[in-house]
Amino acid sequence: MSDKEIFIPPWEMHDLKRVRKLNLNKLETPCYVVDEDSLERNLKILASVKKRTGCKILLAQKGFSSFHYYPLIRKYLDGVCASGIFEAKLGREEFKKEIHIYGPAYSDKDFNQLLKISDHIILNSFSQLERFKPLMKKAKNVEFGIRINPEYSEIECDMYNPAGKMSRFGLKSYELKDKDLSIISGIHFHVLCEENSDTLERVLKHVEEKFGEYISLPNIKWVNFGGGHHITRNDYDVEKLVTLVNDFKKKYKKQVILEPGEAVALNAGLLVASVIDIKKMSFGVDVVILDMSASNHVPDVIEMPYRPTIIEASAPGKQKFTYRLGGPTCLSGDVIGDYSFEKPLVVGQKLIFCNMAIYTMVKNNTFNGVGLPSIYNYKKSGQIKLVKKFGYKDFKERLG
Repeated sequence: MSDKEIFIPPWEMHDLKRVRKLNLNKLETPCYVVDEDSLERNLKILASVKKRTGCKILLAQKGFSSFHYYPLIRKYLDGVCASGIFEAKLGREEFKKEIHIYGPAYSDKDFNQLLKISDHIILNSFSQLERFKPLMKKAKNVEFGIRINPEYSEIECDMYNPAGKMSRFGLKSYELKDKDLSIISGIHFHVLCEENSDTLERVLKHVEEKFGEYISLPNIKWVNFGGGHHITRNDYDVEKLVTLVNDFKKKYKKQVILEPGEAVALNAGLLVASVIDIKKMSFGVDVVILDMSASNHVPDVIEMPYRPTIIEASAPGKQKFTYRLGGPTCLSGDVIGDYSFEKPLVVGQKLIFCNMAIYTMVKNNTFNGVGLPSIYNYKKSGQIKLVKKFGYKDFKERLG
């Protein structure tokens, strides 16, 4: 089958030559395979944006936090952003560059720890700012920001829309009126999800209209554009992004920060699974049980939801043999989807799922006592190296 016949969205295309050179016999399934060459390709694109704009780019660990790759990533990026205390600690211990954190709220315990390990701490409300202000005034080498809500987003799925009507994220413009922002050094917004730079252009118009006077304050040093910038996908308009960042910096004289999660490891990871049973059905399509689970190993398939791409598979009915692919758990909804193949599947056959580095390893679980997939590094040289193997102890010690 030609590359054009493979059911892959135009912006979700792995390096198929490298995928086909992957020695599947060396992989114990289920497993994630991170392609070091594709990861570095993404990083070089991000580094070029940094060079042309002078902006800072951070790894959003909520999307990809396999610290085995931090030595490579920190060659190109400025630091990490964290969403919780453990991510902040991981960034400090393993990335060893700038640590930026945002959370909807901080406990007293966490905030005191964050003061010791963070470079930027972004607050979500004035109640938290007032509560922690005495500590903030004493803090050394930490800058504080406030998250804003532009009340504009083009995200259609409510679950992922941080600017929705009832969003708990950020302050609206009327909430800033007559407030003392003297202790604040930066402003943060995040209203994108897997979007191109034309969306950012429209978002910035709303941000400037509602918050321009606050961005212009002399004590504001930086503006963080958040994440959701799909910079490394092949239809992303990088030139527009560069123009937007440079124009913003020229107008306001502020440092711009981007914190993509997906763009860092987009199309740099695979998940390889094996067929463990084929259940013949008297109606509909036959059901294939894999040793990987949607609910355990790729939960966004159910939560978002979305349909992952499989190498050599097509939409149902497009090729000769159509199957419903499901996982090994007791959850009735543990279904990946319906796919068609040129040849019938057999027990023991391995399937390769695309774009599985992001929001997979960071979200997986051991529901039903199903083990976590191993992690392999597919080195630029073509060698495969086992990074991490999980077992019963990892399951048991989570709950004991």
